[in-house]
Amino acid sequence: MINKKICMLGSFSVGKTSLVRRFIDSLFSDKYHTTVGVKVDKKQIDIDGQAVNLMLWDLAGEDEFNKLQMSFLRGSSGFLIVIDGTRAATLDKALELHQRISPDFSDTPFVMALNKADLKDQWELDMDKVNSLMEQGWSIFETSAKSGECVEEIFQQLSRAMLG
Repeated sequence: MINKKICMLGSFSVGKTSLVRRFIDSLFSDKYHTTVGVKVDKKQIDIDGQAVNLMLWDLAGEDEFNKLQMSFLRGSSGFLIVIDGTRAATLDKALELHQRISPDFSDTPFVMALNKADLKDQWELDMDKVNSLMEQGWSIFETSAKSGECVEEIFQQLSRAMLG
């Protein structure tokens, strides 16, 4: 059995916990619960016939009062960077987080989730910036924890990248 640690990164209230809950339990709740510190879940998946045990570290969202605890990232095999499509500032925060962790984790795979695709008519993202990142080779998916859109796919894609 292969064990892989994935850290969920992003601003507060982007949907990190909701994506994990959708992936683990196939559930969604409209109630907002602030993550304090870190919450760890696990799920075993199959990647091309290989059993992989994913340890999902749902880290508290970063804002002006709460900074990412870099010690939580130790041993990470991959990152899921989550953006709330309805809040443009969350993309800037995600890019800042990526830049901050890159010196220590430059070879660690990551996937970006543009979350809340079910509210796409309310999105405020600079899609030129998103397209530029995709042109640079970033794996970016439009997801919805509410509908389940692309939730399995982001974890499958990241797992394949972690396995090399």
